[in-house]
Amino acid sequence: MTDEVLSNEGERLVGSRAEQIQAILESDIFSGKLAPGARLDEVDLATRFNVSRTPVREALRHLASAGLIQIRNRQPAQVVQLSAHRLIEMFQVMAELEGLCARLAARRITAQELEGLRALHTQLIELARTDKVEAFYEINRLFHEGIYAASQNEFLAEQTRALRNRIGAYRRLVTQRPSRRRDTLREHEDVLRCLAEGDDGGAAEAMRGHVNLLGEKLLDFLALFPKDMGRAA
Repeated sequence: MTDEVLSNEGERLVGSRAEQIQAILESDIFSGKLAPGARLDEVDLATRFNVSRTPVREALRHLASAGLIQIRNRQPAQVVQLSAHRLIEMFQVMAELEGLCARLAARRITAQELEGLRALHTQLIELARTDKVEAFYEINRLFHEGIYAASQNEFLAEQTRALRNRIGAYRRLVTQRPSRRRDTLREHEDVLRCLAEGDDGGAAEAMRGHVNLLGEKLLDFLALFPKDMGRAA
């Protein structure tokens, strides 16, 4: 085997390991296991994954490019901690993207897809009667994924999902409130009704209202965060 082939093979293996590390860290960030502001030390990560620092650095570089972490000079990388103002802006965009997904879904959803959404909603009703917040959050995520899929627009689904992932830790935090879970059920029922009736305008409006932070929802959201959060990124 030539030196060039050996070199290429080594780069491929490093890239593959870096991708694996990136996927695990992404999952930790999206699930809230790595909370906003958490530090990511290269040495600690290399020990955790039993690798050299090279694939760790590569994984961190990609996470930074995706806007999930910040890489700082001579300091450990840090999971991005967004300011309240920035989060509100992102929720506004998220509401429009999800509203468009719902609009298209109302035109294109199949009977099977609609039945699947109703089944997920039934699970949410049952979970809302318990303290299984993580399970509620996961089924709620699948409900929204079902609407992305029913829009039959893969690019829109990808962009919506990417933004949802960036603010996932904060959406998860809001779900901790029992009142928010109850409101979610009512708002989902509005969306489902519009989807079943093929009311694309109503579906878009219902979904925007469901996702956006307005009125009391905004006040409740802001109450979850420290007073100095406005100084975050």
